[in-house]
Amino acid sequence: MTIALISFAILLLLGVPIAYVLGMTTVIYIFATDNLGLVLTVPQRLYSGMENYGLLAIPLFMLAGELMNSGGITKRLVNVAKTFFGHYRGGLAYVNVIANTMLAAIIGSATAQIAMMSRTMVPEMEKAGYSKPFSTATTAAAGLLGPIIPPSMMFIIYGVGSGASIGDMFLAGVIPGILLSFSFICIIAFIGMKAQWPVQPKATFKEMISSFVSVLPALAVPVIIIAGILTGVFTATESAAIACVVAIIVGSLVYRELKVSSIPGVLSQTVITTAVITILIAMANIFGWMLSFEQVPQQIAAWMVSLSDSPIVFLLLVNIFLLLVGMFMDGIAALIILVPIFMPLLPTYGVDPIHFGIIICINLTIGILTPPVGSGLFIASSITKVSIGDLVKALWPFLIIALIVLLLLTYIPALSLWLPNL
Repeated sequence: MTIALISFAILLLLGVPIAYVLGMTTVIYIFATDNLGLVLTVPQRLYSGMENYGLLAIPLFMLAGELMNSGGITKRLVNVAKTFFGHYRGGLAYVNVIANTMLAAIIGSATAQIAMMSRTMVPEMEKAGYSKPFSTATTAAAGLLGPIIPPSMMFIIYGVGSGASIGDMFLAGVIPGILLSFSFICIIAFIGMKAQWPVQPKATFKEMISSFVSVLPALAVPVIIIAGILTGVFTATESAAIACVVAIIVGSLVYRELKVSSIPGVLSQTVITTAVITILIAMANIFGWMLSFEQVPQQIAAWMVSLSDSPIVFLLLVNIFLLLVGMFMDGIAALIILVPIFMPLLPTYGVDPIHFGIIICINLTIGILTPPVGSGLFIASSITKVSIGDLVKALWPFLIIALIVLLLLTYIPALSLWLPNL
């Protein structure tokens, strides 16, 4: 097992894609321990890791997001936020967060959202007089809302791995997402007290009404998803298919921007993005199988129980551990590996699986903006041409407020469990 862990660390430091790191480490373990009989089991494990109905929601939600981008829904969400909030001092920074909040209810992926909004909002903010590092930091931080406000790919993967209801996970993410969004708005207001940020011309009442009416069809998608799950009309997985249908109707018949000619591009982009995620899930599955074979989860569980029997201390240790993991590993891969390790511990400490799902997902999401491996940092930096050093300096206030929100969610379970328990 030691050879496997050393190989894992070396491959990760060499910059090998995390999916291949997981697969190669497992193969190295098999040959190093001379368990050659396990080689025949690897293909079966790769397949069984994907054989879950809940995972069908991932490509469907990815498709819904691509359809909305091509159908003009995304730009209308940004426009309505700009119309209502752009005239306040620092208004475009508020617009950035609010637009990301609305987009999070459509896209469900932090990296996809950071990439999209870095191209959209950073140039707009820079033109209006905001510094490029601050504009990029605001966009990257607001992208954290993607995996928290439902629908969320991380919630889907957690639900599949833990057996928790994906629908309940979606509902549990609503209040934490709104709380995080409001916290970002507050930190922007605090920073803006000393900064002489520009003010946009105030939109007329007619322009406000017009933009609000134009965005109503776009808002139909998240409303239908949440309402359908709450009422039990369809499951979380089925809601992904409904979202695709609504996106097609709105984009092609209401906004008339979704053309037949754009469908092949939408489908190919969905396939590429889905393939990246699914190969990661498959490889992480065999890596987790290797850990289980060596009884690593049981050893970690016994060690943590020996440290303290207090749920408060347990959750604090989990938070510290997850934040450290998030600095070095992709969030989805870490989620797949760690969920089987922590799930057996939850009954011992009386922690609700839905509450724990929110904690682990937010922890690992914060990791995409922390050096040295934070993918969100590199995506935002490469698109806006801001150095990693300048970006990290501008990001610290947002990361600190995100950690404060994480602590609140950790020790006030009602913030996560109120909606699922209704």
